[in-house]
Amino acid sequence: MQFKSYAKSLAVAVSLAVMAGCSSTGGSQDGSMDGTGTAGGAAGQGVTSGQASGSQFGQGQGAGQGQDSRIPDQRTIYFDYDRDTICTEFESVLTAHAQYLRSNSNVSVILQGHADERGTREYNLGLGERRAQSVERFLTVQGVSPSQLEIVSYGEERPAVDGHSEQSYAQNRRVVFDY
Repeated sequence: MQFKSYAKSLAVAVSLAVMAGCSSTGGSQDGSMDGTGTAGGAAGQGVTSGQASGSQFGQGQGAGQGQDSRIPDQRTIYFDYDRDTICTEFESVLTAHAQYLRSNSNVSVILQGHADERGTREYNLGLGERRAQSVERFLTVQGVSPSQLEIVSYGEERPAVDGHSEQSYAQNRRVVFDY
């Protein structure tokens, strides 16, 4: 029993350390993911910041118990270059997914980790896995059962956007929730 308490405290500490690692409120270093919609929003990727008004859940859902029965609309979160820490702007998205998964214990999700094309194939597979593991840690600290979560890393192999610009790279550094 003592070990479980220690493990739970350690998981909370690690999660807080991961969240604190991304101290900026924006996304990438050039500010393209700062919530203005200039990078991902223009390409129709549905990029929103955690400060967006309205619900993270499906359209037409008001406040109340109906929210927990629908998968959150935003199923992709983005990462800074060569980082696996969760930026604060995506915490509300992750919290919405955690709430959904806690309320629907029979549902499982695959966390698909991705990277942009810079770096070796092996490095990008590892980076994609670390990004998905960061999301997994966040969700488990929020009370989601680890049995509901599976991790897959695609590295650079499945880009969301083709191109060699920072805007393209920013949209490829991501974790996708695949229900």
